[in-house]
Amino acid sequence: MPSPAPNFLLLYVADPPASARFYETLLGQPPVEASPTFALLALESGLMLGLWRRDTVQPVCDAAAQAGRHELGFPVADEAAVNACHRHWTALGLAILQPPTRMDFGFTFTATDPDGHRLRVFAPQPA
Repeated sequence: MPSPAPNFLLLYVADPPASARFYETLLGQPPVEASPTFALLALESGLMLGLWRRDTVQPVCDAAAQAGRHELGFPVADEAAVNACHRHWTALGLAILQPPTRMDFGFTFTATDPDGHRLRVFAPQPA
């Protein structure tokens, strides 16, 4: 029997309602589920983004050490879209770790959410 295809990403966060507001503003999608310990957003791509309060994660783990070790990738059409998103996210007050930069895989910038999770916007290098 083949394994099921993953379509759910969980981020461990300090405050799920605050993180849900952050991602609702950023992505334009309201949570489909919200409680003090968990929030869930259904994204247009089909990905389900779960925001779990790190001190309630079971089984218990060092969830705080995980922030910044993962990235959410946001592919866009071209460099102009990368630059436009960078301007928008800067205006929203996101911390920018890497300004728009050309890399081997394409044109990109990296920001963080309030819990330190990396958010990478990129226009893939043309084939």
